[in-house]
Amino acid sequence: MEDIDAIAVLQDPVRRRLYEYVVAQGREVGRNEAAEAAGVARTLAAHHLDKLTGAGLLESGSRRLSGRSGPGAGRPAKVYTRARGERSVSLPARDYRTAAELLAEAAEEAGLDAGLCAAARRRGEALRGPAGPCGGLEEAVEALAARGYEPYQEDGAVRMRNCPFHAVAESFPPLVCGMNLALLEGLLGEGGPVRARMDARPGECCVVVEASKNNGD
Repeated sequence: MEDIDAIAVLQDPVRRRLYEYVVAQGREVGRNEAAEAAGVARTLAAHHLDKLTGAGLLESGSRRLSGRSGPGAGRPAKVYTRARGERSVSLPARDYRTAAELLAEAAEEAGLDAGLCAAARRRGEALRGPAGPCGGLEEAVEALAARGYEPYQEDGAVRMRNCPFHAVAESFPPLVCGMNLALLEGLLGEGGPVRARMDARPGECCVVVEASKNNGD
């Protein structure tokens, strides 16, 4: 019931806009910034942001947004980031995570990494359908966003704030991250202007998408 209550908090359209904005920034967001982005007054934004925090969807802290310290730096402001916890609802109850972890454990013990990656690559190709390889970074962003990776562009590459397999990847990182890379290789296609490669960052997807070396990179 706790997860249902938390997700129900997002039914309010203003609250949903504020949550989506904070999540999309990938950093701490202050009340003034969030209010301006959502087009509401600061007091209303503060109310909804605190509701989201109380529901466990956001985490809050405080820091001086001016970047200064010492006398005259001003009072610390309240800031918000996405909560690290994961929320899901299934009615009736289902436990796909345990099944996924058991399958990952069995695959790892049996040394089935290569077979899993081959299957993941085929699945990625099936998701892409009859279309050719991804045509560029903008197209890659669209494809990744549709799969829930929350992509963003940085320094001429595409990184992803979300790993859809995070819960299982925490327990079986080499196996699941390798599977994820193979899936994205199939989704983006080979021989095109972009490629996927492993480049893990704390708190983000382990894969980065960039221009292919044979495309002048």
